[in-house]
Amino acid sequence: MRFAAATVAACLLSGIAAAQTTNPPANSPNATLAPPNSTSSESHNPAVAATSDANDTAAPAKGSNSFTEGQAKDRIAQRGYSNVGGLKKDDDGVWRGTAQHSGRPVPVWLDYKGNVGETH
Repeated sequence: MRFAAATVAACLLSGIAAAQTTNPPANSPNATLAPPNSTSSESHNPAVAATSDANDTAAPAKGSNSFTEGQAKDRIAQRGYSNVGGLKKDDDGVWRGTAQHSGRPVPVWLDYKGNVGETH
């Protein structure tokens, strides 16, 4: 009787393990799709939204910002600003400071998504 119970338990466990390792066909409604950036050599960070290289004109998104001051300065500079300075993180998690763009001083910001813009 114990042997039969052990055999049944082993069969059930192996069936569960096999079910977990079986991949559904790609066109199956239960198929799992890879995230969009899974083939990129860069690390995937869902907190940083993919943005264009253009300067953003929308208001900054509020949220917990994990950019360091140095990273914020570099990201703003990559968007065509020079002399980035005076960066301080505000209560909404937005880095705010000043920079020069097209030869004129402008107030700039960087939100937690990596968006860069000017305060008007």
